[in-house]
Amino acid sequence: MDRLTNTIRPYAWGSTTAIPELLGVAPTGEPQAEMWMGAHPGAPSRLDRGAGETTLADVIAADPERELGAAAVARFGPRLPFLLKILAAGAPLSLQVHPDLAQAKEGYADEERRGIPVDAAHRNYKDPNHKPEMICALTHFDGLCGFRPPLEAADLLAGLGVNSLVPYVDLLRAHPEEAALREMLTAVLTADRAEMARTVAEAGAAIERLGGPYAPYASLVHHFPGDPGVIAAMLLNHVRLQPGEAMFLGAGVPHAYLDGLGVELLANSDNVLRAGLTPKHVDVPELLKIVRFEPGDPAVQRPEGNGEEVYECPIDEFRLSRFALAAGAAPHTLPDDAPQILLCTAGRPKAGEVTLSPGESVFVPAGEKVELSGIGTIFRATVAL
Repeated sequence: MDRLTNTIRPYAWGSTTAIPELLGVAPTGEPQAEMWMGAHPGAPSRLDRGAGETTLADVIAADPERELGAAAVARFGPRLPFLLKILAAGAPLSLQVHPDLAQAKEGYADEERRGIPVDAAHRNYKDPNHKPEMICALTHFDGLCGFRPPLEAADLLAGLGVNSLVPYVDLLRAHPEEAALREMLTAVLTADRAEMARTVAEAGAAIERLGGPYAPYASLVHHFPGDPGVIAAMLLNHVRLQPGEAMFLGAGVPHAYLDGLGVELLANSDNVLRAGLTPKHVDVPELLKIVRFEPGDPAVQRPEGNGEEVYECPIDEFRLSRFALAAGAAPHTLPDDAPQILLCTAGRPKAGEVTLSPGESVFVPAGEKVELSGIGTIFRATVAL
């Protein structure tokens, strides 16, 4: 196996302290948002097999079947299909959705035909892949996920007492659920920006005054004054994950992370359609094609199983599980049929002969047997074959 050296991404929304505290190092004073573990071309992990440092992406490209296994290559192609992250939100992320696989392929091909540079600010589809995600909390973790029932959202907005929100409340109350959500979101995102900014300012004052169920939205008002995404966010379920709890975010599900430290596992893609809470490009017509206007429960889950605790998800590109290793327990031998990344988040457990501290990780190629032992917590990212 290979001990990984990983890149920390300094996005503006990142916490200045959460990742340094996990790693046991001094903060730099700058935001540290995500630590990436994998072979994503934007920041591949680095390793050294005795001939000098190279990237995991280059190692896999040199011999995909040796590193990934023949079954994984046949199923997903000659690349690692997932990206593992430690995510530390100190401020809200953008309100966003991800396309499904067919939408991603179609959108990418269309933008390629139109000659839009892949790094253009107004490009929606960076690659032809979908981007399902799973987030597992290491601390209390706040987020927004999926639509509330429209009548519940109507009551929440009406409770602000803002006159200019009355037409939106009426939209939510006057139609079948999916139509109500679609018309409401469309109206908010296409409203006159100056008028919407005034509405958001009034709503923000009420949010800060009222607290209670409105408290999760106060940080949105603070960080994104006048942004229509503040009103759109109130259509969504607020979720607070306890440490160890997780939620899966499938295609078309609107979501935003607000605050907290977690382990995130996702398909290896950069495709994001934004609805607000961001200075970046918002393509409303394309967004409305992708969003699934279905109210529902965010389905918070705790892992299941003895020894290896598995977080269930309905896709094959990744599989997330957790080992809580206790003193005196028998070692756990891992399957060796697929590539895997092992990440320590607590204690000083061992993967084979490698001792891991919090925030440290290893890549285990397919075909290599490894045993977990010692005391601590290890997350295992692999594929489902």
